[in-house]
Amino acid sequence: MTSIYPVDHIPRLPIWKLVAFINLRHPAFHSPPLCSAYSPGRAAMAGDHLCTSGDTTQAEEARRLFNDYDTLGDSVLENQKIARDSDDRATPLPKAQLAALCAIRLVDPIAFTQIFPYVNEMMDHLHLTEDRSKIGFYSGLVESSFAVSQVFSIYQWAKLSDNIGRRPVVLAGIFGIAISTVLLGVSTTLTGVLLARCLAGLFSGNIAVIHSVLGELTDSTNQAIAFPIYGLCWPLGAIVGPLLGGTFSNPATKYPQWLNFDFLRIYPYFLPCFAAAIVAFAGCMCGYFFLEETLPSKRRQSQEHIQMSDHVGGAFEKPAQPASIKYLFSIPVVRALCLSGGALSFITTGFDVTFVLFCYSPIENGGLAFTASQIGYSLATSGAIAACLQLFCMPYLLRRFDHAKMYNFCMSLWPYCFVLLPGLNLIARTGVDEATGALRPATQAMVWLGIACLLTVTRIACLAFSVSMILVKDSAPDPSSLGTTNGIAQFAMCFARSFSPAFASSLFAFSNGFDFILLRYMWVLVMTMICFLGTTLSRRIDEGRKMTPH
Repeated sequence: MTSIYPVDHIPRLPIWKLVAFINLRHPAFHSPPLCSAYSPGRAAMAGDHLCTSGDTTQAEEARRLFNDYDTLGDSVLENQKIARDSDDRATPLPKAQLAALCAIRLVDPIAFTQIFPYVNEMMDHLHLTEDRSKIGFYSGLVESSFAVSQVFSIYQWAKLSDNIGRRPVVLAGIFGIAISTVLLGVSTTLTGVLLARCLAGLFSGNIAVIHSVLGELTDSTNQAIAFPIYGLCWPLGAIVGPLLGGTFSNPATKYPQWLNFDFLRIYPYFLPCFAAAIVAFAGCMCGYFFLEETLPSKRRQSQEHIQMSDHVGGAFEKPAQPASIKYLFSIPVVRALCLSGGALSFITTGFDVTFVLFCYSPIENGGLAFTASQIGYSLATSGAIAACLQLFCMPYLLRRFDHAKMYNFCMSLWPYCFVLLPGLNLIARTGVDEATGALRPATQAMVWLGIACLLTVTRIACLAFSVSMILVKDSAPDPSSLGTTNGIAQFAMCFARSFSPAFASSLFAFSNGFDFILLRYMWVLVMTMICFLGTTLSRRIDEGRKMTPH
């Protein structure tokens, strides 16, 4: 066999250097330590390393020899060196992986929001109460049940994904959401509705795992592109979900010429649930065929199937173990992100629930008297505004501004959202036709314009969610702990979201029972105070980043 070096250029080496060269270059042919002064700590990391203090110089010479004469371009060492040298260039995004992940991400907002346009109508259909002003109590219970069950599963899914991998956890969760959404459509009692929503919440607890997949697919050079694209999925789902719920609820009544079937009269909310389930099944299939495993310890790092997390001094390390919850909470920025994320989730969910109740309530009771279809259109408008912001504004903002300051600005907008909401009722009151009780066309146009302006402010405030994902990713102490870090951050958000709907809807229904104007708008005062508290918590993130060593 012809040598790759000319004969007269082959270096003359002592036998110990040749053995060291083989040990360093080919881990599969490692021999026992060549020294008597054995270092257990070093050997535990490398398995079979040159380790005597007396032979340190010889080991370093062997490594230099390896670096000088290793000509195999596919070596792990060279690949890592090339990766480090190319940090200043944007890493190409795995387009198929990102597309599959976005398809999966669409499932959760569609399944979660498709019930919003008709949830109050559904509670009325179940004949739970004769007083329509009390329906908010039951709708809030249904909406909270989803998040309550999600709280109990979110950390368990995240921890499980750190052990068995991201892909099986993601696929199992999406499939479960599809089944539970179908069950919701055939529920005819409050108990059945609650069980279906709880089951959906348990399976949707894999949201932290999906966030972790995104973090492992990207790095600091391309996250300004990938995160806005991924963040686009929620507003798109928030467009499709309410449209499905508002358009296809009660189909036998709305479209008697096409859908006048006894089954759809018995189950008037089956069709929107079935449509949402079809989207979930499609997302599951897309993930099955195109989504690859991203957990570092489960990926193949070389042709020899060597699992490693990093390469130090010529030795392959074992993957690091995920950090414990206690350790993660000891990191100031992680603790601040959990507290502020909980406040953000509580405020956002509270506004969404209050907005739906506000639209559904009669004008004389401080609302807008919207139908389920009109509520669906308004929520779809909100999603369209959010999609435009994510697509056209977010990439520039992430490159231009500090992430923590962006987060603080978004949080500071929420008090104004609640203060401005009753103004829509004041506009509606000026143009009610006394004969029909409906709004005059000019007044209706003004109301929709006011809704568009208000929802634009709220969607700008919701950009904090996308920024939060980047902050959580950056705050993880190491790649192996990314899933757990995302898990506790999402746990805090879901915990707040678990009781926010019940709190907000009950507060709104309670306030509506008073005739005195200050008590009638007590919900505005209380939610605004909570928003100011949320802005205070968000400032701790920047303080935590300064306290955390980099």
